Amino acid sequence: MAIHLVKIPTKKADLYLRVAKGHFATSHSHINYYIDVTMPKSRLSEARAVARELVSTYKATTVVDTVLCLDGTEVIGACLASELTRDGFVNMNAHQTIYVVTPEHTTGSQLLFRENLAAMITGKHVLILAASVTTGYTMKSAIEAVNYYGGMVAGLTAIFATVKECEGFPVMSIFDPTDLPDYQSYDSHVCPFCKAGQRIDALVNSYGYSTL
Repeated sequence: MAIHLVKIPTKKADLYLRVAKGHFATSHSHINYYIDVTMPKSRLSEARAVARELVSTYKATTVVDTVLCLDGTEVIGACLASELTRDGFVNMNAHQTIYVVTPEHTTGSQLLFRENLAAMITGKHVLILAASVTTGYTMKSAIEAVNYYGGMVAGLTAIFATVKECEGFPVMSIFDPTDLPDYQSYDSHVCPFCKAGQRIDALVNSYGYSTL
């Protein structure tokens, strides 16, 4: 059974928050809002709007060679690379272009780059793009992977984030909990909804939801 999504208009043109209120479980926490990022990730007009908003937080002195896409954000990543290139952002690679890459995930949730992709990370300034950053676990793994493969983190950016920094890097996002003043996130062991006997409505992540 589908959950009920509400479309919340924002002050940003062509950008909306689609949310459902309830009791949801992620792999790391329990939350009272499911934030649906399917349309910004899949619909070109919204992906472009997201990219334009995200790129506005970076100045011409920011060096970007590679956009590392997490959570299925490749369409946004391509639009972001286009915006970065069009606005004359600095990159240091020999081809004077921007790479858009997606990592593999090992069974231990570590990020892996095959040899053909590793060259797009090694020695490159990497902008890490995520759909959402809440606990920060996935972003931390991405930072570790970039460092391991010899890249340099140029920035962290997301559609929605509840944290302002991760591993010492500022997290830039379009939306944050100020757009949802009653947004709450709990460790599963201390979740008040569970203690009150409220059933979980769905298992959620940046790819979508599965109702229970």
